[in-house]
Amino acid sequence: DVQLQASGGGLVQAGGSLRLSCRASGFPFDDYYIGWFRQAPGKDREGVSCISTSDGQTWYADSVKGRFTISSDNAKNTVYLQMNNLAPDDTANYYCAAVKPPGGWMVVVTTWKHSYWYGIDNWGKGTLVTVSS
Repeated sequence: DVQLQASGGGLVQAGGSLRLSCRASGFPFDDYYIGWFRQAPGKDREGVSCISTSDGQTWYADSVKGRFTISSDNAKNTVYLQMNNLAPDDTANYYCAAVKPPGGWMVVVTTWKHSYWYGIDNWGKGTLVTVSS
């Protein structure tokens, strides 16, 4: 079955960087789309970024575009989220998720863009990112 393990969170000052990792196992890695959601205190879970592990297509929320980079190392069954120029409003628990919707990439982008996280069944353990002023 699908297993996801997120790691790499921590405490960083504004302007700093972190790299999150999502290690996957138990499923055909390149048959799934993988991405990141985050949830800040008192706010809804929101889509951050996602990637097609088969062809490398990516999507980013406007709030992180130009600062975050998602990538996939298929040999290691791992997706990364490089986060640069972090700001206090990036503080959140970050969760990776894997999906395989019948509609493919277009549905994945819609899911992340509109934060339809409640329809996703496969989640990793959250990793906390805290950005201080």
